[in-house]
Amino acid sequence: MSADVLADLPASRTEPDGSAVIRVLSYNIRSMRDDVAALARVIRACRPDVVCVQEAPRFFRWRKAAARLARTSGLVHVAGGATASGPMVLSSLRAHVERTEDILLPRTPGLHQRGFSTAVLRFGRARLGVLSCHLSIKDWERYEQGRLLLDRLAAMDVPHAVAAGDLNDRPDGRTFGLLADALQDGWATKPWGREHTTRLGDPLQRIDAVFATEGVEVLGCGVPMGLPGIAESDLRAATDHLPVLAALRVPAA
Repeated sequence: MSADVLADLPASRTEPDGSAVIRVLSYNIRSMRDDVAALARVIRACRPDVVCVQEAPRFFRWRKAAARLARTSGLVHVAGGATASGPMVLSSLRAHVERTEDILLPRTPGLHQRGFSTAVLRFGRARLGVLSCHLSIKDWERYEQGRLLLDRLAAMDVPHAVAAGDLNDRPDGRTFGLLADALQDGWATKPWGREHTTRLGDPLQRIDAVFATEGVEVLGCGVPMGLPGIAESDLRAATDHLPVLAALRVPAA
């Protein structure tokens, strides 16, 4: 798609009826081991209201690194990082944070600890539950984590929610299918931009996604390649995944 088409993704705003158009970005940042300046430029160019991060720094001085990313991206740290074993939530100052919770999932010996970072955010009269995730590389464990994700969204007790992250699964996989059956898959609902989220030059796969509950209107979702302000060189330098950007309309409570 051309940059002119990509520029048409709706901007953040509040509608006359109190509903909120928000931009949600999902991004695996590989523990900020790559070009952090390029990473921040990509995030800023997407103009997100919410960023669901995966592989946030988890070890030595991780809070300082998370604060640096938020500051250079023009955002604030909301939840997650080491406390969720990698998933993290950032937001713009537009969001009012009602509550947050980081959850560590049952751990399988020999595999990475996994977790969810969650928050309930308010944009004027619109309330939104947010969950950032990074699921297992093992099919059986990933499927169980998908079930736990749906349970966690239901337990947040909000009328509308999004779940975004690195699924380590493709649309034809059973965990991706589990989530897509219960939630709206942003790309499948309103495709925009580029589909595949693997690093440029790697085999084409869509393993990162933004999902929304029923009642949230998906206005566009995909990899913002060609969006004004995003250089291909920055996408290559920032991390080993491509970001997924979605514009959503969240009804007023």
